[in-house]
Amino acid sequence: MIVHTHDSYARLELPHGDATLSISKVNQLPQGDGIKIFFECDDLDKKVTYLKTQGVLFKNDPIDQSWLWREAHLYDPDGNHLVLYRAGENRKNPPWRK
Repeated sequence: MIVHTHDSYARLELPHGDATLSISKVNQLPQGDGIKIFFECDDLDKKVTYLKTQGVLFKNDPIDQSWLWREAHLYDPDGNHLVLYRAGENRKNPPWRK
C-alpha cells in the first residue's frame, strides 16, 4: 500500500509493472464533479498544449497541487470528469509514505 488515509482512501501498487490503483470509499455516489478518472502523462504540459491544438477544451491548464502532482482537468463529450496528471516519483513514493 502506498497511501492510506483513515478508512476512506487508499493507493495500491499492482504486483506487476508500474501501475497503481487508487480507490475512495464513499457512503453515497457523488454528484457532478465527484467522480474523476485520472490518466498520468509523462510530459503533461506538452500533452495539454497538443490536445488544445486539436480542439480539446480544458477546465484548467496544468497546475501544481499540494499533494505534489501537476494536474489539468477536462470533460469528455459525455460530461465525465477527466484529470490528466503528472506525479512522477510522488505517485509511488510520496514523501509521506509510511
